[in-house]
Amino acid sequence: MLYQGIQRFQHGEDSATGVLITNLGTPDAPTKEALKPYLKEFLMDPRVVEPPPARWLWRLILNGIILNTRPAKSAEAYETIWNSEGEGAPLLNITQRQVDAIAQSVRPHFQGRVEFALAMRYGNPSIAKGLKALQNKGCQRIVVLPLYPQYAAATTASTFDAVTAELQTWRWLPELRFINHYHRHLGYITALANSIRDYQKVHGKPQLLVMSYHGVPQRYLDNGDPYHCECHVTSRLVAKELGLSKEEYQVTFQSLFGKEEWIKPYTDATLKSLPALGIKNIQVICPGFSADCLETIEEIGEENREYFEEAGGEKFGFIRCLNDRKDHTNALADIVLQHTQGWKERDGFDAETDLKERQTSQKNAQKMGCPHQITPPPIIKKAGLFFRML
Repeated sequence: MLYQGIQRFQHGEDSATGVLITNLGTPDAPTKEALKPYLKEFLMDPRVVEPPPARWLWRLILNGIILNTRPAKSAEAYETIWNSEGEGAPLLNITQRQVDAIAQSVRPHFQGRVEFALAMRYGNPSIAKGLKALQNKGCQRIVVLPLYPQYAAATTASTFDAVTAELQTWRWLPELRFINHYHRHLGYITALANSIRDYQKVHGKPQLLVMSYHGVPQRYLDNGDPYHCECHVTSRLVAKELGLSKEEYQVTFQSLFGKEEWIKPYTDATLKSLPALGIKNIQVICPGFSADCLETIEEIGEENREYFEEAGGEKFGFIRCLNDRKDHTNALADIVLQHTQGWKERDGFDAETDLKERQTSQKNAQKMGCPHQITPPPIIKKAGLFFRML
């Protein structure tokens, strides 16, 4: 393997801290043709679908059945939300706004250079592309913030896999810090509570506040994944901030896939059952989603609303995700600042001293005959020459 180096590297160039902010991803278009490769990348991730020992069986099911039926159905759902946040996919548009807002809040706290990049675990822009963008900007220290408040192997760990897979191809590895979760971060909890208060100022208080999170198979929890527990921690802290009793809120899980048992209670089944219990005025929020997407706008705002109303529900309120609310992006910026403490560009940076050090490095490199630009070595054809160089 020829490891990747920094293009046009020069000794003495200034370095930077890089911040890679990631989310799940989105297809390039709301079409069957665009959904097929996106879903294939997503469903072939062993962190997402932990296949049976005979992995060939899952590939057969995926390529023979799922990818021939699901893309068309998913494309119809994406079509309903595609331009809800401007042009294109709402998740991508919102995440870009989040990155811009976080950068604006973080930069004043850095004395040196800090660069930002957006990446998606599946689809575009890829994590590899985001990391390379930071590499080409001279980032020798990188912090990765996956926008998943609660840790799950299927999301957070999958992102780590993609990050390290790309870094394994690099010649000069950066210092790396990876943020696992922020499910109990005070700023995040406060932003959630504020968003609920803001909604209720306009629409009033419901009989029940439903906090719906993305589900995972029950066996993931049984095998030690902390996701289920962290969802309940977030909900408990939000309820405490709002002064809610246990009877005034409920935690549920949505977006089931396949036939095996997932963690319960299920959001759809819960909403269908509430009217018969006399609960006909509810509001739903999705604390595990940092930005509105198909699972919130369409699945909760439309599909589950219909379930509730068809069962006799009278008032359904959907509280949007935190998106680029100022209190939310400030909380995310605070998380980045917490995880970049002690790095050169953040603390103790002196521009004059840094410049002198870089000039000295460049002069020393010239004296030793090092080129300013690193080019791949020529192919060594003679084995004898190769061994003399070792």
